[in-house]
Amino acid sequence: MSQPTFTFDDLKRILLEGSGAPEGGGLDGAAQDVLDTEFSDIGYDSLALLETASRIEREYGIDLDESVIGDATTPRAFIDAVGDHLVAPAA
Repeated sequence: MSQPTFTFDDLKRILLEGSGAPEGGGLDGAAQDVLDTEFSDIGYDSLALLETASRIEREYGIDLDESVIGDATTPRAFIDAVGDHLVAPAA
């Protein structure tokens, strides 16, 4: 059975479903243009990231540490953190 993955497109979809597109920003550009941009600079606040984390937990059946939301300030960091949780062996 293959491991689930979490991509930029997954993050974009879940952010849009939970928080919508912020006015004047968002993840509309190509991945390489926004992967290392702070969420606050593209219009997403901590509440949007909390909702996103909650949706990811339900959809992927994982538990994200609270530190993921605080430490993952860019899409790349958030994707990497979720990916780390997906490949971590079950305790």
